[in-house]
Amino acid sequence: MACSTIHFNLNLPFPSDSAPISSTCHSPSRVFLSLSLFTTPKIAYSSASRRTCGVVCSQMTMEEKPLSENRMLVYVPPHPLIKHWVSVLRNEQTPCPIFRNAMAELGRLLMYEASRDWLPTVSGEIQSPMGVASVEFIDPREPVAVIPILRAGLALAEHASSILPATKTYHLGISRDEETLQPTIYLNKLPEKFPEGSKVFVVDPMLATGGTIVAALHLLKERGVGNKQIKVISAVSAPPALQKLSEQFPGLHVYTGIIDPEINEKGFIIPGLGDAGDRSFGTDT
Repeated sequence: MACSTIHFNLNLPFPSDSAPISSTCHSPSRVFLSLSLFTTPKIAYSSASRRTCGVVCSQMTMEEKPLSENRMLVYVPPHPLIKHWVSVLRNEQTPCPIFRNAMAELGRLLMYEASRDWLPTVSGEIQSPMGVASVEFIDPREPVAVIPILRAGLALAEHASSILPATKTYHLGISRDEETLQPTIYLNKLPEKFPEGSKVFVVDPMLATGGTIVAALHLLKERGVGNKQIKVISAVSAPPALQKLSEQFPGLHVYTGIIDPEINEKGFIIPGLGDAGDRSFGTDT
């Protein structure tokens, strides 16, 4: 099915020799996001009714080009509620309780989109007040593993259990050195081994330099979780993090509220929304 498209451009600070990221969307009703890695790279967006998908490549990309299953997929769902909550999060005047609520609502919407066509189901028949009905339930024997990266991931993952009938939550604490921007793991509640075929949400509000999310995904890989079993949930993403994820985790799915064009020398996304942990919990450290 053809899409009607609306295009606009936004310059990105990619180096001209960057390796390509590739991703796409399999829905006939879709939005394509393409990041072309040239000396003066740009983002091109098109609109659709269901979701936005990312395509990052080093050459011109045709919308109906056959796609490799090993490409990283980046989804930016175009739902107006997602745009609304991202806008609330961006506002520096948003007080802490409202900020945290906005983060939780955004996480709920992104996990809803990410779980589409992904959750295992069981079929059967039940007796309704008016007769026998064929039904389909989410299989409770296969809970989704939800891994919020502390601290801010707690706010984004807050409503996971309200939309997913069966979950297990594993906390992972990773801090970032303000000088080197390198991650340090200070809390690891992951199991030694995940069951075969596990489905995992990794919840990290800010994908900026990519150090934190890459460290988290390596821990999952060591525990038997494949790239295609993981969906990353993020409020705001930036090209450096997406570039690292594409290079190291082909087949990964990323669902994000928005992609911003750059990060500054301190590793903060611009324009971003500030420090998601401090703003969620009312701290300044």
